[in-house]
Amino acid sequence: MKDLVIDLEAEKNEILKRYRALLRASKSTLQKGDKRMIRKAFEMALESHKDMRRKSGEPYIYHPIAVAQIAAEEIGLGTTSIVCALLHDVVEDTDMTLDDIEREFGKKVAMIIDGLTKISGVFDTNSSLQAENFRKMLLTLADDVRVILIKLADRLHNMRTMEFMPRDKQLKLSSETIYLYAPLAHRLGLYAIKSELEDLSMKYMERETYQFIKNKLNEKKAEREKFIRDFIEPVKKVLEGQGLHADLFGRPKSIHSIWNKMKKKAIPFEEVYDLFAIRIILDSTPETEKSDCWKAYSIVTDLYRPNPDRLRDWISSPKANGYESLHTTVMGPRGQWVEVQIRTKRMNEIAEKGFAAHWKYKESSTDSGLDQWVQKVRDMLKNPDSNALDFLDDFKMNLFSDEIFIFTPKGALIQLPLGATALDFAFEIHTDVGASCIGAKVNHKLVPLSHKLQNGDQVEIITSSKQSPKEDWLNIVVTAKAKAKIKSALKEEKRKIAEDGKEILERKMKSLKITYNSENIHKLSYFFKLASTQDLFYNIAKGTIDMKDLKEYQASEKVIENKPQDKIETEQVQSLLRSIKAKDTDMLLIGEDMQKIDYKLANCCNPIPGDDVFGFVTVSDGIKIHRTNCPNAAKLMANYGYRIVKARWTNQQELAFLTGLRITGIDEVGLINQLTTVISKDFKVNIRSITVDSDNGIFEGSIMVYVNDTDHLENLIRKLKTVKGITDVSRFDSVIEKAS
Repeated sequence: MKDLVIDLEAEKNEILKRYRALLRASKSTLQKGDKRMIRKAFEMALESHKDMRRKSGEPYIYHPIAVAQIAAEEIGLGTTSIVCALLHDVVEDTDMTLDDIEREFGKKVAMIIDGLTKISGVFDTNSSLQAENFRKMLLTLADDVRVILIKLADRLHNMRTMEFMPRDKQLKLSSETIYLYAPLAHRLGLYAIKSELEDLSMKYMERETYQFIKNKLNEKKAEREKFIRDFIEPVKKVLEGQGLHADLFGRPKSIHSIWNKMKKKAIPFEEVYDLFAIRIILDSTPETEKSDCWKAYSIVTDLYRPNPDRLRDWISSPKANGYESLHTTVMGPRGQWVEVQIRTKRMNEIAEKGFAAHWKYKESSTDSGLDQWVQKVRDMLKNPDSNALDFLDDFKMNLFSDEIFIFTPKGALIQLPLGATALDFAFEIHTDVGASCIGAKVNHKLVPLSHKLQNGDQVEIITSSKQSPKEDWLNIVVTAKAKAKIKSALKEEKRKIAEDGKEILERKMKSLKITYNSENIHKLSYFFKLASTQDLFYNIAKGTIDMKDLKEYQASEKVIENKPQDKIETEQVQSLLRSIKAKDTDMLLIGEDMQKIDYKLANCCNPIPGDDVFGFVTVSDGIKIHRTNCPNAAKLMANYGYRIVKARWTNQQELAFLTGLRITGIDEVGLINQLTTVISKDFKVNIRSITVDSDNGIFEGSIMVYVNDTDHLENLIRKLKTVKGITDVSRFDSVIEKAS
């Protein structure tokens, strides 16, 4: 018993220590009475969570304190946010109500906590509910952006302390993080948090690759630091000589971005040169900011030769999230490219703390691009038709994109995502202009609607009163606004056609002596496998369903329950899940004799025994087995969490699984013969297909082979690499497929 008292005493001291550290972090923003308010929130949280512990065994109160600390220190938020961060789990986890919070801390705090409570639980009952959950989160953004910022702080702390969670929980949280929270942090200008969230997700989703890159970075650390010192010294000397005060340091690239580069360019770690960037932060007054940055640029490029294609000027045209900086890539003293970022202290604070720093500098800056972006989110959320999952995809797409600047004929500036077309521009100006657009003039030349715009283009839209939105327009546009407007116009058009179809169907059913009532209409829809009665009317009007088909329906005496399609789907999914979970465990064992459970291996990633896998319950295709690092995994786990089943391989008999190998090398006589000999003779592996392309002496081939498991595959790869002339052999995934 005595030990426990000592233990509790130590914990009490630790809690106070952490609370004091929080106060120190928030010192810069504290005003009169703030400290008392933070103290009150801390005591309320302490009392509410007093008997709760985290998975690691630590007192639960450590979590709200840490979230508040991140909000204050890393995002730069003020007292209201610190109070909300301390109380963010109180309403959900305890008897405390929002009214209690409003009474103690006022309306604003209660509203933010209400926003946080709405979005904190991950609804696992239905996929669209989960997307709806993200949608709610963005709805609250329209009221107060601090909800999102505190949610990001909460997610960051959960990701930092995730090692005690079960593996499936780790994968699920990592998927959501990479799918939505990291892009959100990026869009709000929180680059440091975005990079850390990406790295932490990768740590759990791609364990081996993460560890490999981390070890490689540590090996070269001393060498890298010496290079940075040698690079910085001459620059610092000249800057000081010209009266410019600046901090210079090297900033390592995140593990996730190094991995992305390796994947994108298909190069090994050793060939990724820009493992770090040099940052120059100038201490300038607002009046001399721009000229000081360009002066520093000219000093750097006098000392080191710049790559002319790699100058990025976000000082003259800041990014939509307010990011301002000058980026150039120069040839360093040892013949390697080095990225140099030049910015002032003010610009750096906005880059590091994003949205929060914006308010601080609000008076001095013009209307921020971020305000326009939040406005766009509000407009999208107001669209009542948009399906939550479509919305999430469209929104995510706009989160990721870089911007281009387009001019109207009168010289006004419109900001669009990279890859936007003339049709996007038309919808950006006005819905009616978009809906009646038949073409455009870009820099006075006539172009089609699908023409991709370039930065700095001047665009004039040509309209016609006879034009109306078409289905294939959805493939042309990239902005969420244009997509939403086209979808709602098409829905309206479809509704009008369906009205006519309704009358036609009524006449046809009368002539066949089928009663026209809602029950029979539903049965008809189900018979023709249509999602809604509107689709049925539409198909009748279009002539896709005619008298012959209706007679077929009449003849079929199959009793079809009067259930809407989505209910049937949900029941199918649930009964499948029940049949899996009826076993001793909720783990799907692949390779056992599974009586009625129908599972298939997904084509998008071709899993083989030994891979880390999970099961995904599809509506029409039984259970599909995916690798956890499948290109689709993040999307499936983030959007359809309730359909995910844990899965692992049992000890396989000698079964063969199809997988693909990509082989590159220098073309030599007899190379293919040697490869096929290794595969079929030495390893007794069957080849399903082989495609080879040889271009100017470079050999590239892809071979589909049948292997037993990952060990078998790795031995085969090792053996193939020893064939003379082969430079690389790697496994590849197939195409990305839609979640069905």
